[in-house]
Amino acid sequence: SSVTIRAAATRFLGARYVLGATGGGALDCSGYTLNVFRQLGINLPRTAAAQWRAGSAVSRRDLRAGDLVFFNTMGRTASHVGIYMGDGMMANANSYYGKTMIEPLFGNPYWASRYDGARRVLN
Repeated sequence: SSVTIRAAATRFLGARYVLGATGGGALDCSGYTLNVFRQLGINLPRTAAAQWRAGSAVSRRDLRAGDLVFFNTMGRTASHVGIYMGDGMMANANSYYGKTMIEPLFGNPYWASRYDGARRVLN
């Protein structure tokens, strides 16, 4: 349910962004998604690129809370991953702001212009 994914995603908000980190108060983007989904009994691969190959593809118009959303931030597909929260918002470990946060997805030109697609790993 979306309440479950929301609770899981919210639990790690405000954690420090550190590239390569998967816990201990610090996370990178895929470390964040890994920890959130682990709470729901879903084991994701470690990197954003590997998470891009998990689950099934979802079109933008069919996005649901809990879908993984991917972005090209380094000139390659799926170099950043977040979690769609519904209502045009996503949770992610944001390197620019240095922390995990909820922010607009398509309402933010930076993310909107770099959006690669989404994958569904929750039933």
